[in-house]
Amino acid sequence: MIAKVKSATFIDTVRFELVAPSHNSLKAVLRDEKGSVCSQFETIFIKEEPEITWKGLNDLPYGVYTLELSQGEDKIRLRLVKRV
Repeated sequence: MIAKVKSATFIDTVRFELVAPSHNSLKAVLRDEKGSVCSQFETIFIKEEPEITWKGLNDLPYGVYTLELSQGEDKIRLRLVKRV
């Protein structure tokens, strides 16, 4: 699994695209700089429409986050910044 984030900065929504997904289920976890889980979700998606939009992140404090995406044994980590 390869993931491309549409933008490394976000305000209330994170958009990313899965390239060559291994499954059609996805688990996403957003962690702060200390490693604490701030938000998470799981979804089933259609492989022909690999773009995922994660909404509702407006209440998170500004700062640096790590987005962890996993599909079965495949895992990837991406660095994101929440800004004003």
